[in-house]
Amino acid sequence: MLKHVDRMLLAVRDRAVAADTFRAILGAEPVRDDTSKLLAARRTVVQAGISEFDLLEPAGEGPVATHLERWGEGILGVGFSTTDLSTLGRRLSERGITHSGEDGRLFIPARPAGGASDQTPGMNIVLSPHEERSPVGLVKWLYEVTNLVDDHQRAAAFYADIFGLDDSNFSPIESEQYGYTGQLTLFNPPQQLDRIELSQPTEPSRAMGRFHARRGQSIYMGYVETDDVAAIQRALEARGGRYAGRTNDPNPEGLFIHPTALHGMLLGVSRTNLAWTWSGRPELAKR
Repeated sequence: MLKHVDRMLLAVRDRAVAADTFRAILGAEPVRDDTSKLLAARRTVVQAGISEFDLLEPAGEGPVATHLERWGEGILGVGFSTTDLSTLGRRLSERGITHSGEDGRLFIPARPAGGASDQTPGMNIVLSPHEERSPVGLVKWLYEVTNLVDDHQRAAAFYADIFGLDDSNFSPIESEQYGYTGQLTLFNPPQQLDRIELSQPTEPSRAMGRFHARRGQSIYMGYVETDDVAAIQRALEARGGRYAGRTNDPNPEGLFIHPTALHGMLLGVSRTNLAWTWSGRPELAKR
């Protein structure tokens, strides 16, 4: 029932400054400014590719202010689009998933107010009606959110159930380099790469393991696809932004933008179709 990874929500101290950062690095363009009573935030939305990024500045006590106080700037949540929001909302209610409506969207908090435990594996989620957008900037789309989990099999079964995903499309993943095992909950392969990456850390000393030790089940990063990795690399270098290539190639097929360069968000960048290499269909990874 999910169409795309539609957006990322970021808690930021100054949304105008954050919008300028996204413009300079990703070629993002402003879409609108508004407020969210649900999140107690002033919001600037920018678009990069066909995806949106909600830059949330606190407007009083609430989830955004709490995130900034505890963790600093960074990812607050992720958004998915659907072609049938009302049916998906009923499905959530039938399964006892707490959610609220605002501005024609549904918000699922990782932990409801007063809740004794998480209702998702540490991930705030916004569900929006699918809308077609013309791509802008240097990226094509946001295709992945990485959810660090304690048990990737349990998390996969949970997401398949609440979102009506076909688990026969899921693809196993494992990395000795980064220290995790897990699976990709692909929404609609091979037509789309969109998915939740469920990563269960296996090596506590690696970056992912250390993050999981501090925050538990949580959102770790996002991933975008582009036709021009080098252009984003040049934009980062022009601003003195930190990044690392996937390899030591001076013209990498992908890179990782360090959180210090993008207001607390770790963002992976891969050239078009490269991600099929580790997504169960390597024959689709051609340039």
